[in-house]
Amino acid sequence: MPKVLVLYDSKTGNTRRMAYAVAEGARSIKQVSVDLKRVDRANLADLRGAHGIIIGSPTYYGQMSAKTKALIDKSVRIHGSLEGKVGAAFTSSGATASGAETTLLSIIESMLIHGMIVQGRSERQHYGVAAVGPPKKGDLRLCMKLGQRVSKLVVTLYDSNRPASTKRSSTRAS
Repeated sequence: MPKVLVLYDSKTGNTRRMAYAVAEGARSIKQVSVDLKRVDRANLADLRGAHGIIIGSPTYYGQMSAKTKALIDKSVRIHGSLEGKVGAAFTSSGATASGAETTLLSIIESMLIHGMIVQGRSERQHYGVAAVGPPKKGDLRLCMKLGQRVSKLVVTLYDSNRPASTKRSSTRAS
């Protein structure tokens, strides 16, 4: 069964609330298992063992938090082993125009360097979910949808890469 890993850092609890909503959305797709962890409790084996990785960080000076960056900096030791995995990002910030978009891009940039497939969105909040202050109901709905979209893509890619003999059969009686 493919696995989605939701990682987050949170000082005020805002990003944590978003992470729980992302994980809830990911779990709504029954064909995946979901792990939810703080970034400072995650290790490189967690990254390697996941088929999808969704990272959330508070916005600090337009960038991800130091704890989030520390895990990404360590990931250089497994460079190449995250290629083809699905990635996505979310963030919380203290105000509008305070760096949320650049925070999302800094996380996505790291994922692209690892060769990951980044799940974007054609509607608003293209780079990932960004909440200002405590996440509102609409923000949490977007977080759930982010988790769902990543899980669906993980399942699609996982199924397409499995040998035909191990795939679920979809035969119907005629």
